[in-house]
Amino acid sequence: MFPWNYGFVWNAGHIIFLGAFYAVLAVVATTVAWAVVRSERALHSGEVEAIRWHSDFESLPCSDQVCRHVLTGELRERQCRRAFCCGECETHARLLERNPLPRVEEPQEEICGMTFPLDRFYHRGHAWARLDRDGTVLVGLDELGTRLLGRPEALRLPRPGRRVHSNGTAFKVRRRNAKVRVMCPVDGKVVETGSAERGWYLRIKPDSKNVQAFQHLLRGAEIKPWILREMERLQLALTAEGAVPALADGGVPVADIAAAYPTADWDAVCGAMFLEG
Repeated sequence: MFPWNYGFVWNAGHIIFLGAFYAVLAVVATTVAWAVVRSERALHSGEVEAIRWHSDFESLPCSDQVCRHVLTGELRERQCRRAFCCGECETHARLLERNPLPRVEEPQEEICGMTFPLDRFYHRGHAWARLDRDGTVLVGLDELGTRLLGRPEALRLPRPGRRVHSNGTAFKVRRRNAKVRVMCPVDGKVVETGSAERGWYLRIKPDSKNVQAFQHLLRGAEIKPWILREMERLQLALTAEGAVPALADGGVPVADIAAAYPTADWDAVCGAMFLEG
């Protein structure tokens, strides 16, 4: 059938067959090459991270998809349908216009023995973003997230120059065989990496300094009701994994929660608390 076979003779049938065969081969090769090109473009544009986040969000229990306005008591019941992308939500804009967020005079909130400074925005995956004087954004881990991870066994930060995307991966941590993906609060390019000792992990040059770029993040008076709900979620996650929640000092979590619950499936607990679906 093919020219390299012994005894092959060119005729009309062979010409038609080979023409069809190589046409199909060319179509398959072109399709594969185009898929590779599209995958590369998607990877660099952040589409892969967006698809992953929406998939993770859809996998979350309904109770974890609750609208931020339920947390603050403005609405009795409502599930978010936009994967916490509040800047795209007409209901969020309407409620903010009708009931502006109350001004908080204190520089920080003390909640369940933990400190949450109010000079920054908080992602519901327990990362925070603070706009610095030079226009860059510092990204760190809030105190509940820090206590959940304790002393990480490994930390993987993106290299300076790498693009990061809101709701995509900011950095990765490993603790007690749990591989945790901490989600990024903003879009931008990494210009410097930090550490736990420095109090932050990434310095990012944001794509936009407009307030719209931060609308999906929690701030001010939203922090306390959100953390109180997170403490309830933590209790449920620990109970589901066979640990008996016994948070110290009347509800104050210990400094290293992972070490305090050695029998719990820490991968499952962190998956729930860091919104990994």
